[in-house]
Amino acid sequence: MADVARVSGRSRRDFMKDIAAYGAGTIVAARLGDSVGEAQTASWKSKIGLELYTVRDLLMTDYEGTLAKVAEIGYTEVEPTGHNNMSPKEFRAMLDRLKLTMPSTHAPARGTGADLEGQLEGFQVMGIKYTEIAEPASARGGATPDPRMPATLPPGAYFDAGTGRVRNAFKETEAFGPYQRAVSLESVKQRAARLNANGKIAQKFGMKLLVHNHTGEFEKLLDNPRTGFDILVEETDPALVTMQLDLGWTFIAGVDPIALFKAHPGRFELWHVKDVFGLKTVNPSLGPYARVSSMALVPVGTGHIDFKPVFAQASLAGLKHFVIEQDNAAAWGDSLAAARVSYQNLGRILQPGG
Repeated sequence: MADVARVSGRSRRDFMKDIAAYGAGTIVAARLGDSVGEAQTASWKSKIGLELYTVRDLLMTDYEGTLAKVAEIGYTEVEPTGHNNMSPKEFRAMLDRLKLTMPSTHAPARGTGADLEGQLEGFQVMGIKYTEIAEPASARGGATPDPRMPATLPPGAYFDAGTGRVRNAFKETEAFGPYQRAVSLESVKQRAARLNANGKIAQKFGMKLLVHNHTGEFEKLLDNPRTGFDILVEETDPALVTMQLDLGWTFIAGVDPIALFKAHPGRFELWHVKDVFGLKTVNPSLGPYARVSSMALVPVGTGHIDFKPVFAQASLAGLKHFVIEQDNAAAWGDSLAAARVSYQNLGRILQPGG
């Protein structure tokens, strides 16, 4: 990518200067006069979690040391994307030493039968209550591999089939998400059925499956005016499957999370708290996926999302756990520092009068 990346028609350098000039505290203070739901939001202040994808560049060289620094910031929960090649007992012992818990994971269980159940037993040891079970590529649509995709990818990178480029969030400020091709109604119905079936397996180990969204879930289906998200939330069993709502991608897609809570109360037990710069200037005629290119992911409290009224509806949503996530935190010079800014700003947002 070129050194000067464009965000809403302005250079990355100008954009980052603006953020620095405003300052995280000033931006938070300017937007948070609303006192709605004070008691409810305050109760979440001691439960702030971190999606470890935020600091994955540091985890690569010092996993436990990085987690110790995360705990020192004040985070009490974490959600990993990998378990550091540690046994479940070793991983749980590390969490206990650091006084951290791990209610959910984005390192899915894989396989079938006894092998799958053995992994879920390990997840149980680690304290996991919400997980994913990976599906084979054929079940996700059966697409043949893109010939432009490299044989190997560097850590933290993925292949963006929309542009044919390798993307690396360590160094990119803009918002971007995985390329999500349009899907049919029947394919989403089949996915919901598989989620329910796998959810029954996970239930034996005291877990629910989680469904995480990006922007593509809010695109219209190929053969139906509804969205994939509509179908998934309606056709999965609430006793087996919960929606992990990524607030950042949801706002980027032009969808109001509170409207989702009202339409499907209790279905959103997990959240990703992600802030976005660019929501106020995006072209409203763009569809969910097209809106991504106008955005930049930023530390919580420095973007355009007002989280206070969202947390005020936590009970309606059914919220149990949430984690802060900034996919591109390393692009700000220090992913741990970005995680600290997000923690401090969200703490201010959730405190009474914040």
